[in-house]
Amino acid sequence: MHTMKKPEFTAGGDASADIVIVGSGIVGGMIADRLVSQGYSVLVLEAGLRISRAQAVENWRNMPFANRAGSDFQGLYPQSPLAPAPLYFPPNNYVNVTGPSAGSFQQGYLRTVGGTTWHWAASCWRHMPSDFVMQSKYGVGRDWAITYDEMEPWYCEAEYEIGVAGPSDPAMQSPRERSKPYPMEMVPFAHGDAYFASVVNPHGYNLVPIPQGRSTRPWEGRPVCCGNNNCQPICPIGAMYNGIHHIERAEQKGAVVLAESVVYKIDTDGNNRVTAVHWLDNQGASHKATGKAFALACNGIETPRLLLQAANKANPNGIANSSDMVGRNMMDHSGFHCSFLTEEPVWLGRGPAQSSCMVGPRDGAFRSQYSANKMILNNISRVVPATKQALAKGLVGKALDEEIRYRSIHGVDISISLEPLPDPENRLTLSKTRKDPHGLACPDIHYDVGDYVRKGATAAHEQLEHIGSLFNGKEFNITTSLNANNHIMGGTIMGKSAKDAVVDGNCRTFDHENLWLPGGGAIPSASVVNSTLSMAALGLKAAHDISLRMKEFA
Repeated sequence: MHTMKKPEFTAGGDASADIVIVGSGIVGGMIADRLVSQGYSVLVLEAGLRISRAQAVENWRNMPFANRAGSDFQGLYPQSPLAPAPLYFPPNNYVNVTGPSAGSFQQGYLRTVGGTTWHWAASCWRHMPSDFVMQSKYGVGRDWAITYDEMEPWYCEAEYEIGVAGPSDPAMQSPRERSKPYPMEMVPFAHGDAYFASVVNPHGYNLVPIPQGRSTRPWEGRPVCCGNNNCQPICPIGAMYNGIHHIERAEQKGAVVLAESVVYKIDTDGNNRVTAVHWLDNQGASHKATGKAFALACNGIETPRLLLQAANKANPNGIANSSDMVGRNMMDHSGFHCSFLTEEPVWLGRGPAQSSCMVGPRDGAFRSQYSANKMILNNISRVVPATKQALAKGLVGKALDEEIRYRSIHGVDISISLEPLPDPENRLTLSKTRKDPHGLACPDIHYDVGDYVRKGATAAHEQLEHIGSLFNGKEFNITTSLNANNHIMGGTIMGKSAKDAVVDGNCRTFDHENLWLPGGGAIPSASVVNSTLSMAALGLKAAHDISLRMKEFA
């Protein structure tokens, strides 16, 4: 048994480690686990609080109806007063969004040990091969600095690290290009998924299972999903993967995770290597962590914010920002909802909150003109919206019960995601006026979804009208505004050269040879699928690159 190598601390609270990671979500946790397993000392700095699953479950049970009905996934997670995250009940304006599509970029994320995967849908999609070559294939957006084939083994690794349940039948996979099977068989379709597929699949919409970070057999200490339907905002039994699983694994091997440690300053030497990061503790005292390699994994908003915040003499526009691309190209899968009542009972609401998705419009020659889309059949229990609708009709007693029952059984809600293009004008900057309690500038974001998305929404509307007609849908409704999906991408974008990109294909910064920025910020083409699996795969690829280069940094 090798002796665990741990970070060293001085009496004053400064630290030194081989590898310093900022951010303790899925990406930071996986990198920490990989590198500590190789015998390196690893320090993880997290701005937010440490919470327990039991506490989150209790908070959710005690949440007011208005929060639950409004899908408040943020409010049950206690926040560090010194490291705010966006709140919407009531709004705290920590992230101020302006621009033509300000409402489409109201992101929710957690600053908590374990990160935002505490309250995710656990969708573990891969990008398709064509998503990596948008510019060369369709003449829009940007290409990745790596190909699908280079990313593919890392997708496999990430699927095994998370424990993804996915279909073994190639006809139900999207994409089909895979070198290894999923770690475990898909979460079985409930009645609603199977019935929906039987209606739409003959028409090319191709409802397939969503690959999910949930256990269908015992996996790494996690129990089997039992269909609580409560994945957002918290899986009460821990069957769904959360970033905390990797954090705890890394700690058992010797990694040290410090909560309530807000990094604000980055030191560089004469060769522009990073030598240290500085953090503020919950008393406002400053400490310094020195290391050989550094990784910032603080999500697509906090990473560019920190890089801009940490500008120094040698890097006056911000760390890793000689390209002027830090904070630019912000993206998310803006989307909308479609709801109707079906003739046949669908009985949604048993099993995971999202189990299946229409991927027919995910790719095609049309992408040179307008955005692809995916349509998730939401499997979230319809009882709350049914109740709101029935109460609005003024019903009471037995009539009220019957109406709620009917609407819950026949109600359908579809979530549509659209694909944005990277646009340098969609930009995060530091606020001149708003500061967090530590006195650090809050993020400002300017956002416009662009015509590519607007045209894509029009195409999706037509497709949905058709889908509604297949079910003889009543009370057919499409929401008019585009909502955020919290898939934050692009702010530290990947590319081939320092001229127009922040990081390379390993998420290493062009400007600093020992600094990596893995995660959503690096993603150069958004596709239409949830970004988490791509973020995890990029994190594992970066961890591999760090371990190869550690010898140089000795």
